[in-house]
Amino acid sequence: MKILFIGTVKFSLKALEKLIKLKSNIVGVCTKKESSFNSDFADLTSTCKKNHIDLKYIQDINSKDTIGWIKSLNPDIIFCFGWSSLIKKELLNLTPMGIIGYHPTNLPQNRGRHPLIWALVLGLNESASTFFFMKEDADDGDILSQKKFKICYEDDANTLYNKVIKIALNQMVEFIPLLENKMYKSIKQNHLLANNWRKRTTIDGIIDFRMNSIAIYNLVRGLTKPYVGASLIYKGKEIKIWKVEVVDIDIKNIEYGKVLEVKNKIIMIKTYNKAINILEHEFNVLPTIGEYL
Repeated sequence: MKILFIGTVKFSLKALEKLIKLKSNIVGVCTKKESSFNSDFADLTSTCKKNHIDLKYIQDINSKDTIGWIKSLNPDIIFCFGWSSLIKKELLNLTPMGIIGYHPTNLPQNRGRHPLIWALVLGLNESASTFFFMKEDADDGDILSQKKFKICYEDDANTLYNKVIKIALNQMVEFIPLLENKMYKSIKQNHLLANNWRKRTTIDGIIDFRMNSIAIYNLVRGLTKPYVGASLIYKGKEIKIWKVEVVDIDIKNIEYGKVLEVKNKIIMIKTYNKAINILEHEFNVLPTIGEYL
């Protein structure tokens, strides 16, 4: 089974390394040389060179040049793991076995953008790692493999990302031999159960202390590294916030946003219902007790 691989993020790199370890027949890799869009961008160049895999840097996955190059490699199947733009009909129909995509949600639920971020920001306690056959619409193809996983209160974007990678690589070990031997089974999605998460915007990452403490905690852990980070505005400047904790206090007569304590670079702020400690941040000058954020 000849595989053409498409990807450009950390998950892409780990999946490519797993395919190499499994001695899969990878005939080519489409990737990007750099990306200002993907905060979890990973360079696949050295892995391809080390393993003598043909590599092509691309911007438009659907361009004539890209499709021509892929055709010349005559792959049986395409794996698209970590690519931000939709794949169009010509490429979808190019190989006999189609294109396998990946989405870390419990499809058909939660199709769309930023799945790990939204799962954390919305406070979900469960999701799933899903490989599926791609169609023209996003994330709506037949499911090849799906494994549910728990999202713990202590999880953040980094720990959840790594958890998902580990689960997904184990799934690949299971389904690749089935694909090679044409023994796989797929399950159609129930589109009546589907919803679509929208693209996150800059304003979605701004901390508003009118939010309750758990909402702020979820926002910060959802956007922390390897993503762009949540932020707040202090004296007209954007300050990145990477880690907070909920402080269980009950103060009725103090307004939200007030700085209650500053100690060892930890800043306690009143929220709508309780308070939070800002543990990791990018303040150059710390706010003072009594100020408002």
